[in-house]
Amino acid sequence: MAHREVLITGAGGQLGTELQRCSWPEGWRVTAVDVAELDLRDTAAILALVASRPWAAVINGAAYTAVDKAETDLVSAWAVNAMAPAAFAEACAKVDVPLVQVSTDYVFAGNKTGPWQVDDPVAPLGVYGASKLGGELAVRTSGARHAIVRTAWVVSAHGNNFVKTMLRVSEARSSITVVADQRGSPTGAADLAMALRIIAVRLAEDADAPTGTFHFSNAGEISWAEFATEIFRQSVLRGGPSAEVIPIPGSDYPTPARRPANSLLSHEAIRAAYGITPRDWRDALSDILDELIGAKI
Repeated sequence: MAHREVLITGAGGQLGTELQRCSWPEGWRVTAVDVAELDLRDTAAILALVASRPWAAVINGAAYTAVDKAETDLVSAWAVNAMAPAAFAEACAKVDVPLVQVSTDYVFAGNKTGPWQVDDPVAPLGVYGASKLGGELAVRTSGARHAIVRTAWVVSAHGNNFVKTMLRVSEARSSITVVADQRGSPTGAADLAMALRIIAVRLAEDADAPTGTFHFSNAGEISWAEFATEIFRQSVLRGGPSAEVIPIPGSDYPTPARRPANSLLSHEAIRAAYGITPRDWRDALSDILDELIGAKI
């Protein structure tokens, strides 16, 4: 059987780690690169890598994700989040390789009620969201067969994320203040990886596979404070740390970059196109805590 090889960026990140861990179909191989192998600010290197072998698909999961730092580091943020996707898209279009580009809820202003639809107006509040939107536009207009997948609130047992921060801070504090007026749904990196795997394989094997923009997160709507409360509830069941969660308004926790008040993403498009129905965020959290702490006692 001839092997199919998929190129994945962001190998050391939450998503890249899970894309390497998830189950790929027989005959598929994963080549994952990180900054040591590929500088995403080097567009010539991106073009050369895509042209170097007959990839079945490319998943660009790497990004400049330092949301606050981006406000004063515009050039780096735009280079990684906009110009790199442009280079991947140009290269993929030349060799007819499908591209899966990961994007973010930060392309939206966060000022509507209910989940964001894929075709809702975009209006990023800061540099991070604007640069990610630039990447979307580059991919969308490149001529490459593509799927842009927006996600939000990504968490896992790896890297730096909200779940690990809450567990770490609770070991030193008996109470933690957490923002309560920003709402959304957490996304388990493993669940996102599986969704991207399904899309990439379909794009590679079916020339008529759906293209365009999709949303993926786990199901359910909560605030950050409610998320923290559930983290500690499930942690206690495993003999892990806990703390009292004190809800606060976002205005009490100012940051250089504004956050969307509503990060909830609609799953209608990805369900209709790929049959992907995300599971509840509590189930994804349970798997993460199993890995971090251990199974329930």
